[in-house]
Amino acid sequence: MRALTVQPGTAGSARIEDLPDPAAGAGELLVEGVALGVCGTDREIAQGSYGWAPPGRERLVLGHESLGRVRQAPPGSGFSPGDLVVGVVRRPDPVPCGACAHGEFDMCRNGRYTERGIKELDGYAAELWTLDTAYAVKLDPQLADVGMLMEPTTVVAKAWEQIDRIGARAWYEPRTVLVTGAGPIGLLAALLGVQRGLEVHVLDRVAAGAKADAVAALGATYHHDPVADVAAKVCPDIVVEATGAGSVVFDAIAHTGAYGITCLTGVSTPGRKLTIDAGADNRQIVLENDVVVGSVNANLRHYHAAARALAQADQGWLQRLITRRVPLQDFADALTAHDGDIKVVLTLSGGER
Repeated sequence: MRALTVQPGTAGSARIEDLPDPAAGAGELLVEGVALGVCGTDREIAQGSYGWAPPGRERLVLGHESLGRVRQAPPGSGFSPGDLVVGVVRRPDPVPCGACAHGEFDMCRNGRYTERGIKELDGYAAELWTLDTAYAVKLDPQLADVGMLMEPTTVVAKAWEQIDRIGARAWYEPRTVLVTGAGPIGLLAALLGVQRGLEVHVLDRVAAGAKADAVAALGATYHHDPVADVAAKVCPDIVVEATGAGSVVFDAIAHTGAYGITCLTGVSTPGRKLTIDAGADNRQIVLENDVVVGSVNANLRHYHAAARALAQADQGWLQRLITRRVPLQDFADALTAHDGDIKVVLTLSGGER
C-alpha cells in the first residue's frame, strides 16, 4: 500500500512510501482509506516543527482527519464491510491519569497520550489502515464525500459543550455568537451555532470569496471589519475564537456582553508581542463575571456529537468547505496553502499508481 510519511523534525522529508499492507488484529477493523483532510498541524509536521515518530522508528505516517470504508470487521463488533468510518485521533495514556481513566482523554493531565498521525502513532494518510473498534465511529452514508470534516467538527462540538457547561453556572439564554476566523474550525463552529438557533456572526480578514459565501449560505452574517468594531455592534453573548491571532484574541475577550464566554480554539504562534492593558482586561473579566476557556482535541462523546451534527447539516453547504481535492501523489500541493483555501482534501483511493 502507499502511505504519506514524514521524518518528524526534518523539514521537506514528506514522501510517498510503499509499505506492507496492514493486517487487522483482534478487535480491529481493516479500513480502506478514502480521503484525508489536511490542516495546519499536518503542514507544521511536514515543515519539521512538530510531531513524534512511533517508538523505535524514524518516520511517521501523516494524517489525522480520516475517512475510510471498512474492508474487514470482527464478528459482533457492530461494524460491517462497506461501513463509512472515521478514526479517533487521540488515545489515552497507559498509566492512566484520572481524566483518561474516565474517558476524558482529550483532557489528559500528564501528557502521555498518543495521537494518530501526530504523536507516536501512525496516521491515516494511507491506502489501508487498521483501527481498534473502540476508537472507530460510523458515519451516515450520505457523508461519503464530506466525512473527512468529522475531526475538525469534533473540536467545535467539544468547544460548544464547554460553552454550554460554563453557561449553566447561572441563568443562560444566549442569543448571539461571534466566531472570529472563517477557516474550517470557524465555519463549523458557526454551523453548530446555527443548529442551536443562535444569531451567528462570522468575522474574517478577506472581504469576499468562498468564506463569505459559505457564511451567507449558512444564514449567518459575515464581517471583515476590526473585531472590536464588530463586537461593539453585535455585543455577543459568546465568542468562539478560531484565528489564534493575538490581537484578535484580546479584542474578542474585551468585547463580549456581560458574563460573556470566550472559547479559544485557535492556537497562537509564539514569539509575537502585544501591548495590552492587563489591569483593564482583568477588571472587566472580574466585574462582568466573564469566562475565557481554551478548548482543543476531542473524546468519543464529541465524535458522536459531531457525527450527528454533520448528518443534520445541508450536504451542499458542507461541500462548499472543501475547496480543493488533491490526489495522494500530489501531496506536496495539498501541503502548500493557497489563497482562498478553506479545506484541502487528499484523495487516497482510486488514484493513479
